[in-house]
Amino acid sequence: MKFGIIGAGIVGTALALRLEEKGHYCIGVHTRSCSSYERFCRYLPKNHLTLDELASTADGLFITTQDDLIRTVAENLSVRPSIKSKQLWIHCSGSLPSNVLRVKESLSVRCLSLHPLQAFASIEKALEILSGTHFGIEGDDEEFGVGIVNDLGGIPHRILASQKSMYHAGAVVASNYLVVLASLAVELFAEAGFREDEALASLIPLMRGTLYNLEQVGLPQALTGPVARGDVKVVQGHLEHMPSKLKKIYRELGSKALELGEDKKALQGLTYSPEDLTKLKSMLGMLEQPLSGH
Repeated sequence: MKFGIIGAGIVGTALALRLEEKGHYCIGVHTRSCSSYERFCRYLPKNHLTLDELASTADGLFITTQDDLIRTVAENLSVRPSIKSKQLWIHCSGSLPSNVLRVKESLSVRCLSLHPLQAFASIEKALEILSGTHFGIEGDDEEFGVGIVNDLGGIPHRILASQKSMYHAGAVVASNYLVVLASLAVELFAEAGFREDEALASLIPLMRGTLYNLEQVGLPQALTGPVARGDVKVVQGHLEHMPSKLKKIYRELGSKALELGEDKKALQGLTYSPEDLTKLKSMLGMLEQPLSGH
């Protein structure tokens, strides 16, 4: 494939380099930033081309800009006078469907989304971990997308375009909200006298251990702790000593933990005792409160 890159950020640069290594040919790059272009060329020296040149020559165009610019780029491409027939436009957004690129039904282009399910902190890190990264794929030519992901050493997954926001929400929970959970745990450690830096340093090995357990035994078996055990008194102690502002999120997370706990016990042929289950549900706010009479 002869391809072009529009947007010379971390993802665009890493994709271009790895695809060239697999025999595809990058005809050039288009970016508004001189510094981004110079950085791109340090990894893969290519000409800076206009949108006209890319639209008329490339078999495929990777639009690796920020999400809020993807539609604008597609609109700008759509008015080019000589778009190559059946050209493939590819974006790498996790939240936008591939059809965001289809700004005109009359265009003979194919639209595809390839989203790397990974947080890339730098080009070097992206190049290091791109192989083995899972990708969400949806669009007009998913088979071709699978081939591209395989060339990158990635692991392809077809996703439903209509539910792509749920896919992205799941990624946000697993990645961004993991940081939020760490912040919550640090706040709780601070109540016990830890400094913020020593709290985080203490918690990271525990979090790594949990991720290892998830990798080894999966869900729900990786769940441990007082809710999983049905230890009512420990959960009660948490809520009695916890700052009020943190109780709501603790209860909501605990409710989800209890659901997983029930699933885990079922796999083991066990159940919570009815008394413990009722107490846990009550403490975690899972039971409807009766209306007060007058």
